[in-house]
Amino acid sequence: MDLRYGLDDRPPALEWLLLGLQWFAVAVPSIIIIGKIVCTVGPAGACDPLAYLQKMFFVAALFMLLQIFRGHGLPLIVGPSTVILIGILSSPGARPAALSTAILLGGLMLAVVAWTGLFGKIRRLFTRRVVAVVLLLIAFTLTPTIIRLITAGGAPPREGVLFAAVMCLAMLVLYRLLGGVWRSTLILTATVAGTVAWHLLFPSAAEPGPRVPAALLSSFFSGFTTALSFDPGVLAAFFVCYLALAVNDIGSIESMNVFTGDGERGGRLKRGIMVTGLANLAAGFLGIIGQVNYSLSPGVVASSRCLSRLALVPAALLMLAVAFSPAAIAVMEAVPSVVVGSAMLYILCAQMAAGIMVLTEGEGAGGLGGGLVVGIPLLVAVVVAFLPAGIVETYPPVIRPVAGNSFVMGVLAVLFLEHVLFRTGREGGTP
Repeated sequence: MDLRYGLDDRPPALEWLLLGLQWFAVAVPSIIIIGKIVCTVGPAGACDPLAYLQKMFFVAALFMLLQIFRGHGLPLIVGPSTVILIGILSSPGARPAALSTAILLGGLMLAVVAWTGLFGKIRRLFTRRVVAVVLLLIAFTLTPTIIRLITAGGAPPREGVLFAAVMCLAMLVLYRLLGGVWRSTLILTATVAGTVAWHLLFPSAAEPGPRVPAALLSSFFSGFTTALSFDPGVLAAFFVCYLALAVNDIGSIESMNVFTGDGERGGRLKRGIMVTGLANLAAGFLGIIGQVNYSLSPGVVASSRCLSRLALVPAALLMLAVAFSPAAIAVMEAVPSVVVGSAMLYILCAQMAAGIMVLTEGEGAGGLGGGLVVGIPLLVAVVVAFLPAGIVETYPPVIRPVAGNSFVMGVLAVLFLEHVLFRTGREGGTP
């Protein structure tokens, strides 16, 4: 690819700022959407929306800068992890302190494994079929959450479903028609337009916004994890989630390594995963969701033809400024739940596409046995996701966070089928 700026180049001042604004526009939607989901349908008492979003912006910005200069050194957006979101949403009975402890320890584990070089052995578990199933599981297991967001917007559920269908279809059409920076910032544009349209169509369905504190930082310095709370079931469930997060991180770093071709692949991978672990450790201490490098970043580089990692610096600095502006956060948090659900539905469409693309590479699923390796975990996840809460509550407390977590059960099922029942001795082979 003919790039205008290399990895260590700094564009002229005006273009540098404009590229930074583009990266900012790409980074913001995921923080708003995932933060809104955690505070809307997550465990009771898990967060105060304003403080939660402030901390999310702060951690994402700080560790984006750390990744750029001391981590993988690549132009990759850092943001909240969908995999950890599933872990939180699948633990409705867990105390916020137990969730924060699991995120903190998961980040510590990730950093240690990356530093010691042990991750190479764990990585072998994630063959092409396993990675494809993990990507598909994210979309499948978030479906109940999307339904709750779409039908809980203050208007009649029928109108919410219709609005979500139209908004998601419009985003797919625009994705097909647009290109370059417009496609890269489509989620942000659609979120703003969807919010305006929802308020115009249903003015009586407005949701109460968060109270903006008088003191600039009063809401930021709260909710820290000062005492660890160990829940064995939650820790086991998050251990599986962090294995999947690590695979996601590897995929993001490797996809950007394609543009560099400078022989630093191994070093970047080790440093990048270690910093991701530290970011999750910090997230656990601050009581927010864990972080990951986003795989959508190569698309931004391809559309702008700018590989410069320095172009992310203005975006990170702007995110830091937003983190300490409760008024700006309050405006962003005002996005209606139905718009959040609609945008997330579009994101999950892309997630499904990514899983299918990974699965159909090379030999694909690999016959009937390979089809079972893919299909059974998805079916297990769907069944667990839609089990009535009353049934899950009858499970012993120690195994409930694992047995009641549809994503974790799906991952465990695919690992068992791929490496035990249909083991072939070669990645992606046909059983």
